[in-house]
Amino acid sequence: MTTAPTNAAQPEVSDIDTAARCPLLLLIGSALVWLVIGGVLALMASIQLHTPEFLARCAWFTYGRMQAAQETVFLYGWGVNAGLAVSLWLLARLGGAPLRATGLAAIGAIFWNLALTVGVAGIFAGDLTGSAFFQLPAYVQPIMFVAYAAVAVAGVLAWTGRRNAFTFATQWYAVAPLFVFPWVFSVAQVTLLFAPVHGTIQAVVAAWFGQNLGALVLAPFALAAVYYLLPKISGRPVRYYDYAGHAFWVLLVIGGWAGGRHLIGGPVPVWVATTGIIASVLLLFHYTVVGVNLSGALCPRGSLALRFAAIGLKAYVLGGVLNAVTSIRAVAKFSQFTFFSVAQTQLLVGGAFTFMIFGALYFLVPRLAGKPWPSAALISIHFAAVLSGLVLKVGGLFVAGWIQGGDLNRAAVSFPSIAGHVRMWLVAATAGEALTLLGSLALALNFARLLVVRADKPAAELFRPPAAMEVPVP
Repeated sequence: MTTAPTNAAQPEVSDIDTAARCPLLLLIGSALVWLVIGGVLALMASIQLHTPEFLARCAWFTYGRMQAAQETVFLYGWGVNAGLAVSLWLLARLGGAPLRATGLAAIGAIFWNLALTVGVAGIFAGDLTGSAFFQLPAYVQPIMFVAYAAVAVAGVLAWTGRRNAFTFATQWYAVAPLFVFPWVFSVAQVTLLFAPVHGTIQAVVAAWFGQNLGALVLAPFALAAVYYLLPKISGRPVRYYDYAGHAFWVLLVIGGWAGGRHLIGGPVPVWVATTGIIASVLLLFHYTVVGVNLSGALCPRGSLALRFAAIGLKAYVLGGVLNAVTSIRAVAKFSQFTFFSVAQTQLLVGGAFTFMIFGALYFLVPRLAGKPWPSAALISIHFAAVLSGLVLKVGGLFVAGWIQGGDLNRAAVSFPSIAGHVRMWLVAATAGEALTLLGSLALALNFARLLVVRADKPAAELFRPPAAMEVPVP
C-alpha cells in the first residue's frame, strides 16, 4: 500500500488566505445567493409537477421555463461559483504562495454573475435554447466564456507558480475544470448556437456537453475538496494513493464519452449509445478507486466538514454505479424518459457535488474571513434540512420514476392514470425541495452573519486542530 505525503503544516489563517479573501468571498457569496434562488425555483417547478394549475396562467412561470431557469441557476450560479472558489483556494494553499491576479478574478466573477442574471431573465422571457444544461441565451454566453477565463487565470497562475515540486491529487482535480469548461463550453456554443450542426447531431452534442459539465467540471471541483479535507482534518493519509492518478485520468479521458447513454433508443447511430454504455461501465474503475481512497471520510468523527463530504462521497459512488446499471439497454427501457433519470441527476449534482462543496465551505470560509461561523444552531439546521431534503426528493423521484417506467411499458395504462400513480411520490419530492430550501437559507444567513459580525478573539486563536467549525450536529 502506498500513501501520499501529508500536507505541509500551515498557519490556519495565513497570508495566502488574506490575499484571496476578496475574490473568493465574492464567489462564495454569489454562489449562496444563487443557491437560495435556485431552491425557490426548484420548489415552484416541483409543485407544478403534481399541481399543473400552479402559476399556469403566467407564461413567464410555465414549467418549461421554470425548470430551465432553476437548472441554469443551480449549475452556473451555485455550482460554478462555489466550485471556482474552492478550486482557487486549494490551488493557492497547496501551491504555497498567495493567489495572483485576484483583481482579474474579482472582475471575472462580477461579469459572470451579471451575465447569468441577464441570461436567467432571458430564459423566463422565452429565450432558452432547449438543450439540457445549456439553456442560457446566445447573447450572454460569450460574456460568460470570457468571465470564466478571467477567474480561471488566477488558478492557472497558482498551478504554474507553485513552490512545491510534488503535486497532490487535490491539485489535479482542482486545475482540470479550469481548462475543461472553456473547451466544452466554446464547442457547444459554436455547434449548437453560432454555427449549428443539423439533425440528430444536435442531440449528440447536447448530451456530450451535459456529460462533460457534470463529470469533468463539477465532479472534479468536489473531489478536489474531499482529497484535501480527508488528510487535513483526520490526519490520515490517502490509501492506495498510487491509484489516484489512474482514477483521475480514467475520468478525464473516458468521462466525457458516457453522455451517449442518454440516447439509447434514440434516432442516432447505434454506436453513439454503445460508446456511452461502454464508457459508463469503464468509469466504475474511477468510482471504485475514489471510494476506496477516500473511505476514511465515510465514518467521520466530530468533523462537520467530513460529515458533509461523507454524504457527498457516498452519493457520488452510488450515482456512478446507477449510471452504469441504467445504461444497460434492458434497464434503460424502464428508466429512460422518466423521473428516474431526474433522480439520478439530483443524486449526483444536488447530492454528491453539493454536499462535498458544503464540507469545503465549512472548512475554508472561516479561514478566509478570519473568524468562526457565528451560529452553531444554523449549522445544525442546515445539516438536518439538506440531508432530509436529499433523501425525500431523490427517494420520491426514484420511486416515481420506477412506477412511471413500468406504466409506460404497458399500453393499457393511460397518461392520466400514470400521473395519478406517481403523484404521492412527487409530493414527497416537493417536501424535499422545501427542506433543501430551508437548509440553504440557514447557510446563507450564517454566511451573512459571519461577514458582518466582528470576531471577539484574535485570528490565531480562532482555530483548534483539527478544524475550527466542529460543532455537534444531529
